[in-house]
Amino acid sequence: MNWGKAIVLVFILFAGFIGTMVFRMSRQRIDLVRDDYYQDEIAYQQHIDRVARTAHLKQGPVLQIDHVRQQLALRLPSGWTQGQLTFYRPADRTQDRTLTLSPGQQTVSTADLGSGRWRAQFSWSANGQTFYHEQSFTKP
Repeated sequence: MNWGKAIVLVFILFAGFIGTMVFRMSRQRIDLVRDDYYQDEIAYQQHIDRVARTAHLKQGPVLQIDHVRQQLALRLPSGWTQGQLTFYRPADRTQDRTLTLSPGQQTVSTADLGSGRWRAQFSWSANGQTFYHEQSFTKP
């Protein structure tokens, strides 16, 4: 084999490698965190206020994951009237779950959640004010 054929062969192999990589990358699914990220960014100051109010509570919420029973135990501040718990999956937004909680509810099942990293985002209202708490966990 002479130098000319070797150079052409290397060029063809390199072009094939680049073409394969471009094809694989174009088929990769990339999700935005939210479809309405612009409107969500405008309302972010309200979120900052909710987090600040939560930080000033004498006793904040505690979310404990029990992997054996596959449930999330909630210990919440007294006086809350309504709440919403969102299981947010950073890797795949199609697996996100949102639940509306009643004041007497203390446990939530995590059996239907896939294994991997999750964020439990809890927002609630009490005494005419809204609050927010977030906690990350990994489900085996």
